[in-house]
Amino acid sequence: MKKIYILFIHIFLLTSALFSQQSSVDSAIKYLRDNNTSPQDYVLDKFTNADIILLAEDHRVKENLDFLGSLIPQLYKKGVFTIGMEFGAYEDQRSLDSLVTAETYDENLARQLMFNYNPGWAFKEYMDIYKFAWAFNKTLMKNERKFRIINLSYKYDWTSFSGQRTPENMKVVFYNGNTEVFRFNIVEKEIIQKKEKILILTGDVHAFTKYKFPYYDFTSPNFVRFDGNYFGNLLYAKYPKKVFSILLHKPFYNYPNKKPLLISPANGNIEKIMSFLSNQPIGFDLNNTPLGNLPDNSYFSMGYPNFKLSDVYDGYIFLKPIKKLTSCTIDSLFLTDANWQQASDNMPDPDWRPKPQSLAEYWKQIYDFADIVKYYEKTDEP
Repeated sequence: MKKIYILFIHIFLLTSALFSQQSSVDSAIKYLRDNNTSPQDYVLDKFTNADIILLAEDHRVKENLDFLGSLIPQLYKKGVFTIGMEFGAYEDQRSLDSLVTAETYDENLARQLMFNYNPGWAFKEYMDIYKFAWAFNKTLMKNERKFRIINLSYKYDWTSFSGQRTPENMKVVFYNGNTEVFRFNIVEKEIIQKKEKILILTGDVHAFTKYKFPYYDFTSPNFVRFDGNYFGNLLYAKYPKKVFSILLHKPFYNYPNKKPLLISPANGNIEKIMSFLSNQPIGFDLNNTPLGNLPDNSYFSMGYPNFKLSDVYDGYIFLKPIKKLTSCTIDSLFLTDANWQQASDNMPDPDWRPKPQSLAEYWKQIYDFADIVKYYEKTDEP
């Protein structure tokens, strides 16, 4: 009798959970049907109340870059004259300004500027953002203000790095200091102090604002340490009313020691909801909405009881289902015999992957890394 009672309670709790989950999904679908906003209009609308919009991306996804480039004419009409890019060295800013305002577009200069920052970043769509800005600037009158792309990083020095990362040897690599603080200082100088607005494309962790990233730490309460020192955290800490973070749809890392490696956000419910809406591209708020209230059990939830999607970002953009997203195009002219030695000497993160011994080996690493389609095949619902 006791076993039957326990089984009954288990079935009741499971049924209640499934009913509650379905109710949340239904509420989210209704909300999106009532608030059907295109991704472009969603970003533009957020500039009504914010000066800094952080677009959190998973690198090397073609659709994300195409979307960003398409926004430039609309941003300009909205009074937003700048896009910030994580990938690019601020030392080259004058050359980049010249590139996007030149009479003719110089693709070789665009390659060189990207190579200067990262000799392995041979992805055409990132360099195409320069070309989008140049093409738009060509439509403006000579005396009209030109659209800018601002590089938010600097040229790191990996040439003498070997072995483990220590404060001493990383001070040599990052000789201009903490990259997050460096980016914050540029935005403060170029945008905030001038009372301007900016749309920034950056990796997902750099776009955290209110959310603090968790790490296991045996010395911390509940064995979790929270890091609030990323680029977006710094902006939010000093200018909380000026910053808004938007996630471009991507898989999340699963909770530690769980498989598969990648899982669909909100325990698979974002994609479930979008399938009911024919996977129509859309932008929506997470704060104070049924979408933001969806629970999520990914790595992001570590140390956060009752974690939900709005705890990590403010808004969300869905362009395609995860397994329909495609890889950036490889620029075959990016690396050559002429610049191979320079690329080899300053290849980033040589402790994270084997340093290639030849140009052919480096190209293989780049192509393998670029294959987002194969990588996303690992994604599953938890």
